[in-house]
Amino acid sequence: MKIGEVEIKWLGHAGFLIKNSKVIYVDPYNIRDGSEKADLILITHSHYDHCSVADIQKIVKEDTKIILTADSQSKITRFDVPIKIEIIETGQEIDLHDVKISAVPAYNTDKHFHPKDEAWIGYLIKMNNVIIYHAGDTDVIPEMQKLTGYKQEGTEFVALLPVGGRYTMTAEEAAEAAKIIKPNIAVPMHYGSIAGSEDDAKEFVELCEEVGIKAKILEKE
Repeated sequence: MKIGEVEIKWLGHAGFLIKNSKVIYVDPYNIRDGSEKADLILITHSHYDHCSVADIQKIVKEDTKIILTADSQSKITRFDVPIKIEIIETGQEIDLHDVKISAVPAYNTDKHFHPKDEAWIGYLIKMNNVIIYHAGDTDVIPEMQKLTGYKQEGTEFVALLPVGGRYTMTAEEAAEAAKIIKPNIAVPMHYGSIAGSEDDAKEFVELCEEVGIKAKILEKE
């Protein structure tokens, strides 16, 4: 999917490849061998399906920058090439000139898998008049109401929302989140492998469109 000068590819589960002048991965998991090398890798939390050292190994190159939570850092081992690591916390923004990265809360409200006190995160990725919200592993949370403040005239707001249920939101709950956030386009994720199915993604798209929110299923790359 291309929005202006920004390309967004779904890599399966919660993994995405986002490209403008930089090659950015978010939570790469079970990605292909020979995948394009990363300028920037963003990790939302330390669970194996989000902070996968084997997958990070496939895409690091000299001076790749990895932005992650403190608990994820302990999982990162030495790679064959020198990389840069920066820890990010909720509310913090990292300015990399042609892209800005902000950390926002992500947690469960009625499940024990992602406790709020772990301080795990989602990301706001801002580039080329496009803002991409990668929700991380989360339920519908009050902090989502603040995301509407990031929408500006002339800016496209894309929401990548988990729909698989069990560990995160169901399709119905994710559609409720989309109603709160009001993105220009919503994309389902976190389904098809560990939890959830394509039917969840289709239900999410239908529920969004019923309330006038554009939604799109991306084919797995």
